[in-house]
Formats: sequence, structure tokens, C-alpha cells
Amino acid sequence: MDADVPPQPDPIDARLAPPPPASFSLRASLSALLQIVLCSGLPTQLAITGLLVALGVARTPADLMAPGLIATVALVDTVLIVALIVLFLTAGGERPRDVLFGGRLQSIEIGLGLALVPVVFIGLVASVVTLQHLAPALHNVKDSPLEAFYDTPFHRALFAVVAIVAGGVREELQRGFILHRFEQRLGGATVGLVISSVAFGAGHFIQGYDVAVAMILVGLAWGLLTLKRRSVVASMTCHAGFNAIEVALGFLKVMIPVK
Repeated sequence: MDADVPPQPDPIDARLAPPPPASFSLRASLSALLQIVLCSGLPTQLAITGLLVALGVARTPADLMAPGLIATVALVDTVLIVALIVLFLTAGGERPRDVLFGGRLQSIEIGLGLALVPVVFIGLVASVVTLQHLAPALHNVKDSPLEAFYDTPFHRALFAVVAIVAGGVREELQRGFILHRFEQRLGGATVGLVISSVAFGAGHFIQGYDVAVAMILVGLAWGLLTLKRRSVVASMTCHAGFNAIEVALGFLKVMIPVK
């Protein structure tokens, strides 16, 4: 009889639920750690840079800081990182779509991400201003080195693409994958959230210590959003929109310098 048939779980709800805790396996944990390192961007960027040097495209450190080469490394790295994430998830018997995008309507996630852009941007500005007031020594970079991208229209357009694709898209896919692996095999989502957010902030030291600290907080916010939504789409959209505003404001600063 129907009354004796146990209720079946909703497949969509199952995809959105946190992964079940796995029994400890040193081999699986080391494998997860290796995958995180390889997908962190550092090994791939070093490999791409080494290849450019070997090919003679870049002969001096100054060449490597040229906007065109920075953009090339960032975009090629994006392709490699996405390929590695898909490879590692597929090899582990997981579907990248389910792990990274969940089962929610993407239009809702995109709308949520766009709605959070001004919240995150205002929060970042407030954090930087507060840090500069409480600890002025943290404001060690007056002019962002990224302003080198604003010298020509081509470089400005190129930087916008890099900021959105290599920033908003790649970095949130990385964050989603890293949080997933920590949640599975490396101490839990909270550990992964803290470590990935600190690493994210450290990647912004070139813009100043105050910005780096503030970006740790932003990384925490995007990581929490990914964990809460079980999808990277909202955080990816928010990150891309946030970067687009930064690029636009940087362009305006160059065109209309504040005296």
C-alpha cells in the first residue's frame, strides 16, 4: 500500500545539501590537498610564465609586468584552472555542474549576486577607511600598480576582461572547488573558508596592506555565500560586478585625477 512506501528525497534538495562527512583517509586527504595546491593558481602561473620566458616572449622582469603579458598569463591560467577543476571532480566521480552550480535556478542566483554588488562594495570601502583611520601604517600603497592598465583604450578594455573573467569567474570557481575539498577531506568548510579567505587577501598585498585585510573580509563574505547557496553563481556574479565597478572607478581616476 502507498502508506507503506517511504517518502523519496527530492533530487534537487539532495544536490543542494552539504556533502556527507567522509571517513578519514590519509591518501584521500593528501590527494585533496594536492588538488587544491594545483588549482590555487600559483603552480599554473609559474608554469605559464616559465614557458613565456623559455620562448623568449619575456626576457626581463620588466617584460613580465607589461599589461599584455599579465593579461595573457591571467587568461591562460583561467583556462588551465577550469580544466583542472573539471578533471579532478570528474575523476572523483562527481559532476562539476552539481558541485559548483547546484540545482537552483541560475537567474535567481545571478539576481542575488547583482543585488549584493553595492553591499560588498560599500562594505569594502568602509573597511578600508576604518583600517586607514585605526592603523594608518597599513596604507602603504598610495597609487595602485594596476593603473598601468589604463594607459591606452586597448589596455583598459583588456583589463576589464581580465578583471571579470580571471577575477570574477576563475577566482570563484577556485573558491567553490577549494571549499568543497576542505568540506570533504580537510577539516571542514570553516577551515577551508578561513584559509581560502586569508590567501585571497594575501593576493591583494600589491594594492596595500589595508586593501589586503579588507579583501580577507570580502573573501569571507563570498565564501559564506557559496556555502549557503551551494552554488558559485551568486558569488561569481557579485565578484564580477564588483571588479567591473573597480575598473570603471580606476579609469575615472586616471581621466579625472583628484588633486
